[in-house]
Amino acid sequence: MMSTSSSSSSCFLFVYTGLFILVMIMMLPTLESSKTYSEQLSVEYYNKTCPQLEELVASVASQQFHESPISGPATIRLFFHDCFVQGCDASVLILSKPGSSSLAEKDAQDNKDLARVAFDSIEKAKCLIETKCPGVVSCADILAIAARDFVHLAGGPYYQVKKGRWDGKVSMASKVSSNIPHANSTVDDLLKLFASKGLSLEDLVVLSGAHTIGFAHCEHFVNRLYNYKGTKKPDPSIDPRLLKALCMMCPASGGNTDVVAPLDVKTPFAFDHVYYRNSQVKMGLLATDQELFLDPRTRPVVVSLGKDKKKFFQAFSEAMDKMGSIGVKSGGKNMVIRRDCAQNV
Repeated sequence: MMSTSSSSSSCFLFVYTGLFILVMIMMLPTLESSKTYSEQLSVEYYNKTCPQLEELVASVASQQFHESPISGPATIRLFFHDCFVQGCDASVLILSKPGSSSLAEKDAQDNKDLARVAFDSIEKAKCLIETKCPGVVSCADILAIAARDFVHLAGGPYYQVKKGRWDGKVSMASKVSSNIPHANSTVDDLLKLFASKGLSLEDLVVLSGAHTIGFAHCEHFVNRLYNYKGTKKPDPSIDPRLLKALCMMCPASGGNTDVVAPLDVKTPFAFDHVYYRNSQVKMGLLATDQELFLDPRTRPVVVSLGKDKKKFFQAFSEAMDKMGSIGVKSGGKNMVIRRDCAQNV
């Protein structure tokens, strides 16, 4: 997800009862462990050990948002990329060890354009919290709270964040590519990936709504402009006016390395439901955004959310809670409460 994560997977009808039973048995440990992780989280987790936690994170998020509005979508995307790779354990924040041949998640090719301001936001919040509640609050929980605060600051919903995540000690760049969505992913690819995280078709469409704010680099959509699926022609599902504007910004080759375009071309700085309306009039920026409307399986959800902002906000709050529970662990040999979120332990 760009520059970006639930509990109900699609059910398949198996002709042979034996195969159905076998698959269910194979899935049982994963489903049960997911339930266990989720139950470990609590809104009141730090009520006694760091009661001012929410206010501390909010103060940093508010300052960051006003100084650099891009910190909002950047931090939300950072949370997505963390949760989808090895669970919500803040491993995306860890620096690669000097001299090591194994890079950390942060340095993976697919994470190279995660905005620095997002990492700064979490670092500043952690430093402030350590002065008040030293060694108590995990970086993973700070990231989850900050993502919520930035959603709200941009005009989106304010929802309760469950806490109790620990920080991971293992961060591997090699784990990233196969565990996050890509701009050229098909709906089938996305459904399979989200299902592997315990997220449903509805969660896929709802969480994609985070693209209501933020920007994408030309490289993530340039093929749609000049060589869609190897045709050497533009994607026919792009509105001609948008196509012209994007071609002016992003040449076919060279000169567009640092150029970005808004994911929501109509209200790029407002967290609203216009993102879903855009794809219905051929204004989706990424191929994946547009495909969610074109695919008959996901189109009804896109249309429904595009009609009702309140419904989108409620669904997004619930989906963020589900995504925030992916792979959550409390303690263990590979889990810590990091004093420095970037430290390579």
